[in-house]
Amino acid sequence: MDTLIRIDNMYKIYNAGEDEVRALDGVSLEIHEGEFVAIIGHSGSGKSTLMNMLGCLDIPTAGSYFLKGKDVSKLSDNELSDIRNQQIGFIFQGYNLITNLDALGNVELSLIYRGIDRRMRRKVSKKALAIVGLEKRMRHKPAEMSGGQQQRVAIARAIAAKPPVILADEPTGNLDSHSTEDIMNILKELHKAGRTVILITHDSEIAAQAKRVIKIKDGKIEMDYMNEPVMEEEGINV
Repeated sequence: MDTLIRIDNMYKIYNAGEDEVRALDGVSLEIHEGEFVAIIGHSGSGKSTLMNMLGCLDIPTAGSYFLKGKDVSKLSDNELSDIRNQQIGFIFQGYNLITNLDALGNVELSLIYRGIDRRMRRKVSKKALAIVGLEKRMRHKPAEMSGGQQQRVAIARAIAAKPPVILADEPTGNLDSHSTEDIMNILKELHKAGRTVILITHDSEIAAQAKRVIKIKDGKIEMDYMNEPVMEEEGINV
């Protein structure tokens, strides 16, 4: 597999000097195309800071971040915004849906910023919602949906334009066990269909469902290991 992400000796330092905090302390890693990776750590471990770096939401104090061979660690804010828009599909714990738009409108909105014309936006959005099992709920607004259904809309929004990276930050944190299982099954199926999925979590049971686990502690990678095969279901065409 080709290298999708490469981080070289990355630091993120706050309050440089006597009281400095090293949120990331010399992190180096590679993630290849088509991997399903869980990044796990307790509060304050540095996993959220690493997620911000991977998602181009922040820049490192030192070190490099290559995404598809391009060093994005020294880009301007506008250039980072373009990278986020074109290269990364975000799934957040809080769903981040627009309350006055229905499911279809929420997915379509993300495609407007990519310059996709209206007809194609509608086609792509409907397909994405069908992938997550919401073909019969496209005209429902967030308030008319359960938490699990709202998260499915968020996943559809993230995958609609087929970005090379799907970055999921605690995507099951607000869900009950049944909805958690549904969301994890969708992420597994997306991975099996060839998507690259990076999952940020504090939950070891959730992390155990990924193919690879990176454990971070005190801003450093403490462990990086492969899980046993966990996906035997039939795949989906995405």
